Amino acid sequence: MRLSVLVDNNTLTDRYFLGEPGLSFLLEADGKKILFDAGYSDAFLRNAQSLGLDMLHLDWLVLSHGHSDHSWGLDALIRLHAEAVVEQRSQRRPTLVAHPAALEPRSLPGLGRIGSLLGRDRLGEHFPLALGAEPRRLTESVWFLGEIPRRFDFESTPPMGVRESASGPTPDDLPDDTGLAVRTPGGLAVVTGCAHAGVCNTVERAREVCGETNVRGVIGGMHLLGAPERRLSRTAEYLESLKLEFLAPCHCTDLAAKIALAHKLALTEVGAGLQITLS
Repeated sequence: MRLSVLVDNNTLTDRYFLGEPGLSFLLEADGKKILFDAGYSDAFLRNAQSLGLDMLHLDWLVLSHGHSDHSWGLDALIRLHAEAVVEQRSQRRPTLVAHPAALEPRSLPGLGRIGSLLGRDRLGEHFPLALGAEPRRLTESVWFLGEIPRRFDFESTPPMGVRESASGPTPDDLPDDTGLAVRTPGGLAVVTGCAHAGVCNTVERAREVCGETNVRGVIGGMHLLGAPERRLSRTAEYLESLKLEFLAPCHCTDLAAKIALAHKLALTEVGAGLQITLS
């Protein structure tokens, strides 16, 4: 399995990549290519080109949730494929996997729309859709985790804005937030987007879905921006108990959170251009 960081808030030192407040990973496993989130702009495509990665032959397109910093790059991917068709270049449209709520309109007062710019109908014109709240196996070793049960009280957070659900406007507690789990010979690698559901809750869901207790590592946003001390300490204690090989916090994890985690665990530096291979 190889994971390439296509977009993060940071870039690797002395590497010529673009950063933005967003997230996008390319996961290659079992002969399949999975794009996990598309960032905020076309930066993920430009960085993929710098890494020599083919973005015209993806098998799966997975949204961790519907926020702008993970979904607004979708229009750039649509344009890439449309231009390939016009130029008669080979391309394969990936199947889009997400929780149904990921494509519902959402907004914040004073900011306006913060969800996907393209809804279910528009995206369905460009990608086959596989929407559902249940876990889904994407390859022999990779699982989409579906809706994450909220087990740990220290990871609870207030609603973020408003979501236009089928029953009308509702405070948005981000039921769509999810991640990926990859089974490797040495245990699970857990991939998160923002972990609004909580990184510890996400890891527990991965262990449950995969029937595997050993976790090798976690990479992704951990929703620890401005987190209170109790959440930081309890999160660090939980992750330390896993005896991880690697912990790679990025995106929505601020410096204070990384320092708190580093007191308990060795951290992997993350930035656009990073590639991790696990066998």
